[in-house]
Order: sequence, then C-alpha cells, then structure tokens
Amino acid sequence: MSTPLLEATDISHTFDYPLFSHIDFTLYPKESIAIVGRSGSGKSTLLHIFSTFLKPLEGEVKLLDHRLLGLSEDEIETLRRYDIGIIFQFHYLFKGMSALENISVATMLSGEKVDEKILKKLQIDHLMSHKTSELSGGEQQRVSIARVLSKKPRIIFADEPTGNLDKETADLVMDVLLDYIRETESGLVLVTHDPQMAQMCDRIYALENRQLEVKKG
Repeated sequence: MSTPLLEATDISHTFDYPLFSHIDFTLYPKESIAIVGRSGSGKSTLLHIFSTFLKPLEGEVKLLDHRLLGLSEDEIETLRRYDIGIIFQFHYLFKGMSALENISVATMLSGEKVDEKILKKLQIDHLMSHKTSELSGGEQQRVSIARVLSKKPRIIFADEPTGNLDKETADLVMDVLLDYIRETESGLVLVTHDPQMAQMCDRIYALENRQLEVKKG
C-alpha cells in the first residue's frame, strides 16, 4: 500500500468541554474522506488539527511524512504554502481584484501557473476579468476553489465547501475536486452536513460520542 498523505494517531482535544478523544485517521493518495456530524461535535476543530492550524491536546499528526510536532513555524508555513489547500464555506476573495488576480496570488506564492483546465471544469474561464463584486455567490466560491487547486496542493481540506451552493453547482464542485485528487494522486478531507456530498467520497466517518465512527468504506 502507498505511503499515507495524512496519519493521525490518538488525537484528543478539549475546549470548554471534551470534543473528541483517541481519534485515529489515515488518508491515502487518490482517496476522499468525508467527516459528518452534528453542529458543535468538533468536525471543523478536527480538520484544523489535521491541517496544521491547531495543535491537539493529545496525540500526533503526521502530514506528508512530517511529524507536525517536530516542525518549526517556517517548516509548517512551507507545507501550507506548497502542499496544503484549504477550502472554506465562504470564499474570502480579495475585494477590488479581478477573479484572475485572486487566483494569481496563490499561484505566485506557490510557484505554479494558473491552470486553464481547472477554470474550464469549474465553468468560470469566461469570468476572469470580472471583479469580485461582479460575481454571484456561486461564482465567487468557484473562483476560490480554483485559487486553491491552481497551487497544486497534495492534500485538500474542505470545510463545508458546497454549503452555500445550489445542488447543480455543488455537484459540479465535487466532481472537480474528486477528479483533481485522482489525476494528481492527492487526497481530500471533506467536512459536510450534506449526506449526498458525503456519499460521493470513498469513505465516510461520523463524529459521534467523541469518536470517529465508520459509516462507509
């Protein structure tokens, strides 16, 4: 079997109350995993731990063969810049800039070029000269996703990426994300409330009773 892209062992975390404990999780190349669960169960917190933005109270995360606890801030920043892609429910585009300028910021930082194929797959190639304010909500979200994919990440962490999209656009986005990980041998960790989006993934886990329980795969 290939080397995991992400390997988390015995992860526990607490805020004002225990969120989850003794979580084990592994993501392989070309694999998509959905994490579902009620609001407040800790899904987004777990995603932040996996993606370097939060240190767990207990346990260890190994990302792209790097033990996160053993990395300096500069080394973690390098991982974020070149190898990790984060997609949020809200687009966080730069106001006053065109769609192409927004995407180019990410590719410039990662040393990549804007990928015309991704723009066409997301059906936004004709919108590149438009300012952010001229785009619909769905178009803005697709520009945001193109910005992430154009930097060629090895792991995509997506937190409710289709939450504000209509079904047709949500299906399009998921198809593009799944095509990307298959073509580039990368991986996808998806947090979602949408059962249909979750079913499109290879595996599904539910965060329930402070544990990750297998629902599919």
